[in-house]
Amino acid sequence: MKLYSTRDKSYRTDFRTAVRQGLAPDGGLFMPVELPVFNRDFWKELRGSTLRTKARIFLGETLEDDFNPEQLDRITSRAFTFDAPLVPLGNHLEILELFHGPTLAFKDFGARTMAAMLSEMAREEGEKITILTATSGDTGAAVAHGFFEAPGVDVFVFYPAGKVSGLQEKQFTTLGGNVHALEVEGTFDDCQRLVKACFADPDIRDARELTTANSINIARLLPQMVYYIHAACDSNEKDWHPPVFSVPSGNFGNLTAGLMARKMGMPFRFFVAATNCNHVVPDYLEQGEYHPGKSVRTISNAMDVGDPSNFDRMLDLYGSDHGAMAKDVTGAWYTDDQTRNAIVEVWNRHQYLMDPHTAVGYLGGQASAQKSLRTVVLSTAHPSKFPETIEELLPGSLVIPERLARLADRKKITVKVRPELQDVKAVLLS
Repeated sequence: MKLYSTRDKSYRTDFRTAVRQGLAPDGGLFMPVELPVFNRDFWKELRGSTLRTKARIFLGETLEDDFNPEQLDRITSRAFTFDAPLVPLGNHLEILELFHGPTLAFKDFGARTMAAMLSEMAREEGEKITILTATSGDTGAAVAHGFFEAPGVDVFVFYPAGKVSGLQEKQFTTLGGNVHALEVEGTFDDCQRLVKACFADPDIRDARELTTANSINIARLLPQMVYYIHAACDSNEKDWHPPVFSVPSGNFGNLTAGLMARKMGMPFRFFVAATNCNHVVPDYLEQGEYHPGKSVRTISNAMDVGDPSNFDRMLDLYGSDHGAMAKDVTGAWYTDDQTRNAIVEVWNRHQYLMDPHTAVGYLGGQASAQKSLRTVVLSTAHPSKFPETIEELLPGSLVIPERLARLADRKKITVKVRPELQDVKAVLLS
């Protein structure tokens, strides 16, 4: 696969280089020069196959020049060890559960696949890599567990102090070893800015071979395309119809993956970019102007992003044509009170428990489901990762999985830093 930079389409590199670099030299995001396009028969033939089988077929079609068949077998076998079931809620609405991985969040798909890819690359090239990743919640856990004890890899997780849930924090701050947690006195946007600043700093780049495991890394997006394909090709409904996808959105990597699958011919009706009070992208879709701002804290904290990095990829996919994007993507945003009400409503009506992010996606999918359109809501995290919110709303409804419960007594290991490059630089160079 050949890739270019969103800031300079004349720049070209191969997939392995793009994965290692994370960002293009000019600071742009990598995008595929070309993706294969398939007709409707191809997608129908995938119906009924397992998620891992779909992943192997998809990665074989897109990365056949970058990994040999044996490597692709190992990558998919290591990464896709859990399912993404579709759960019907009635009224043409289905929940695509993406939280059955080791950290109970959708980001396990991208992190585990990227770890498997880098392991294959390291096996061949003997390289030592430093991964920098910013997290507003689940990314840190998925990356930390995906790369924990991986030979030749150091992981630095940047996260905003006091702005992730307690269990989320414990998932990536208690591992130790090659996983280092930097507790930043600021916001998630500060964490993203610091990661980008590290990539631009010549001293850090001279000392460490850097890459990032955030959704800005193209290796994260490819496996996320797989579960869109999985949901588009399979259905709980009697008659198969292309779905509306309602996507809880923060940094917009998840939605971007769906839009890239759409470019390959994946059947769909349209996408809903569902957000909380951080609604810069819905505002753009409605008004045609993009005005990033400071992030606002909400109960759906992984979506508290005021300037989403992957919006550049969305613009690139549509040639910065607002009308073309708005034809495929509609925006919607909801308050914390609306989110809380949705969690209670779905529990009372269906005895189905949603986390706050899934609840935002559920709200975004209501309009299409009510029009009898098949609607798939992406469920991005298990509700047990947000015990304070759930117990406040529905006392006694939450069962904490053992893998989370045992974290409660573990001591977190962090380095506290100000949101300044000099503080982070001192840690990375020590």
